[in-house]
Amino acid sequence: MSRLISGGVNGSFYRAYRVLWACGYNHYGQLGDGTVANKSSPVQAGSLTNWKQVAGGGYHTVAIKTDGTLWACGYNSNGQLGDGTIVKKSSPVQVGSLTNWSQVACGRSHTVVVKTDGTLWACGYNSNGQLGDGTIANKSSPVQVGSLTNWSQVAGGLGHTVAVKPDGTLWTWGRNSDGQLGDGTVANKSSPVQVGSLTNWKQVAGGYYHTVAVKTDGTLWVWGQNTQGQLGDGTTASKSSPVQVGSLTNWKQADGGNYHTVAVKTDGTLWTWGYNSNGQLGDGTVANKSSPIQVGSLTNWSQVDCGVAHTVAVTTDGTLWAWGYNSNGQLGDGTIVKKSSPVQVGSLTNWSQVASGDYHTIAIA
Repeated sequence: MSRLISGGVNGSFYRAYRVLWACGYNHYGQLGDGTVANKSSPVQAGSLTNWKQVAGGGYHTVAIKTDGTLWACGYNSNGQLGDGTIVKKSSPVQVGSLTNWSQVACGRSHTVVVKTDGTLWACGYNSNGQLGDGTIANKSSPVQVGSLTNWSQVAGGLGHTVAVKPDGTLWTWGRNSDGQLGDGTVANKSSPVQVGSLTNWKQVAGGYYHTVAVKTDGTLWVWGQNTQGQLGDGTTASKSSPVQVGSLTNWKQADGGNYHTVAVKTDGTLWTWGYNSNGQLGDGTVANKSSPIQVGSLTNWSQVDCGVAHTVAVTTDGTLWAWGYNSNGQLGDGTIVKKSSPVQVGSLTNWSQVASGDYHTIAIA
């Protein structure tokens, strides 16, 4: 039910339920506040409430409400907003009139969404086949990926898409220049291809040129580009097939940035590796790491997400944290100074989910 929140992010008093907030780069209106001015502290994205889940692309934002409707804002030159146009929007606009959207994810310039009926849909840039419809033509309205009705979770990278089915199989398509599709080749695919034959994949995420995934047994797997150690296997050699990160079996959720990777364990600890020139690993340094390192000593991290060179995370106590590159205010701490250790965003304790675009951050409170 709705509750009264005193002294919100902007110091106001308001009655709201699951409000969407954003900060950082806003040249294309991706913050959804009706302007194109950058913000270094979170501002409300439009006046709508009841947001369920949000995702960030390069310069666009897409979100689903609790009523199952789909909304988008920001850059749209490739049709990634899915509203049938290529005109940017600085406030969220509804995508069609359907009310059965379930989960959304973004690549840099494309959007992929799963419906409650298990069908998968995509729109936007498609030069590498990342929409999965068998073509390389851009689409400004969602098109169905195949005819299957059993997709459960989807994620996007720079130019590739990855998805898991309820049967635990893993599928990828799109750009494959660095082996990010995990099928043992470096050839692009414009339709979904299965990664191996295993049926125990649980959660998947796309970095710019690499992919990370967690299995139901708690093991963590990576593949794709590894020039900065972003695969976490102790090397800088790229991999075109999945390789395991260590031997631990307590990984819970992972995400990939441009050249870095972050993951949360079931014990609530947070781990990072890869490129670190902007402090995006959060370990207080700017040195790259090719194996996972723990971020601080907290054991209450619940969900994490990556931008190009910044990282954001939510804790089990509902606080929001950010670190890394901050020239556009994407860390939301009121500054444009990069941080090499996590800094709390405001003082609210009711954040439920956070996501990142290239240089902006969006979260639901």
